[in-house]
Amino acid sequence: MRLTLHVWRQAGPDKPGRMETYDAPGISDHMSFLEMLDLVNERMIEEGKEPFAFDSDCREGICGACGLVINGIPHGPHQTTTCQLHMRSFKDGEEIWIEPWRATAFPILKDLIVDREPFERIMQAGGYVAANAGGAPDGNAIPIPKPQADRAMDAAECIGCGACVAACPNASAMLFTSAKVSQFALLPQGQPERWERVHKMVSQMEQEGFGNCANHTECEAACPKGVSISFIAQLNRDLLRATLKKSGSAA
Repeated sequence: MRLTLHVWRQAGPDKPGRMETYDAPGISDHMSFLEMLDLVNERMIEEGKEPFAFDSDCREGICGACGLVINGIPHGPHQTTTCQLHMRSFKDGEEIWIEPWRATAFPILKDLIVDREPFERIMQAGGYVAANAGGAPDGNAIPIPKPQADRAMDAAECIGCGACVAACPNASAMLFTSAKVSQFALLPQGQPERWERVHKMVSQMEQEGFGNCANHTECEAACPKGVSISFIAQLNRDLLRATLKKSGSAA
């Protein structure tokens, strides 16, 4: 295949950005999207040009580092991670527009790489169990109903890639935050800090500058792991209960 790539180039967070166009011949439809970018970058290096920067790690769809907006869609035309998107999804002669996540809370570091540390700070605010649990306990030590365990695992599938933020017109991080809150709220181990946790994580989310959820549901459509927006409803219920408990204790 021969493709035309329009790639966002930006030297740093405070530098102006621009789209640059690259000719990409000899692309195999068996390549992954990132392998295609690797090939284009190798050719640029051979020509003495500066390759464009993009992020990746596992390339197995489990780390979330590879997030790109491809033709206006986070991760591209299929509900998967960018590294699992293959070039057979595109046609010979097609033009492809490649951009970073677009959100004030995710400043661009360089080209296609954004700073996702705000997600880390939300997790640091309360996305953990503080009790010293020692070694890994036996899996059957605490009986948990299967539907409850399954739902907790559904929430834990979130890989923190940020596609939900990139897809949301408000750049909201509610799907990410709700998944991380819910994976603990649904299990016995998460109950001691349940109400304090939801307050801390939502407060940190707001401090990071993410927008509010307006129920567009674009986050669920873009999520490569299919995390449900029903977790946002659960977060809102927990936040309301936590607020009432806090008000009651203050009184």
